[in-house]
Amino acid sequence: MESGPAIFAGVVFALFGGALLGWTGTRVRRGEPVAQGVGQVASATLASLVAVVALVLGAYCLTRP
Repeated sequence: MESGPAIFAGVVFALFGGALLGWTGTRVRRGEPVAQGVGQVASATLASLVAVVALVLGAYCLTRP
């Protein structure tokens, strides 16, 4: 069974990753910049990578014994 801090961290990582991935996808679909002063492809790639890492960390925190 997970401990309280692990559950909290997992939920926070999962919420952050999901929100960042949704926000990045919306910005890319609309053609708006993801980050000011950075190329759209580079910023969308980096933001998506960070979002996926956060989702993986959330899954790890929630599934570890």
